[in-house]
Amino acid sequence: MRLHLLLPLVGPDFGAVGGSSQLRAIVGALLTYGLIISVLMVVTCGATLAISSSNGSWHAASKAKTGLFVALGGAALTGAALAWANWLLDVGAQL
Repeated sequence: MRLHLLLPLVGPDFGAVGGSSQLRAIVGALLTYGLIISVLMVVTCGATLAISSSNGSWHAASKAKTGLFVALGGAALTGAALAWANWLLDVGAQL
């Protein structure tokens, strides 16, 4: 028998592992909570930065600016992780 005739028969059986819809729901819920917390941190750090800058507290403004950048990075990574996890689950179902 030729090799190219056997190749379509060789591959992983993704039907044997169930629960991808449940995994998608769990990952989506966890990442949604992470995104909500990141957005709340952006609001909190932004308000702290504005108040401390207007009052002349440079140390608090510096800490708030650092927190703002960390929160923005967390929000971006969380949003990207949700899209990446959905893409991986879709690719896994198509293999």
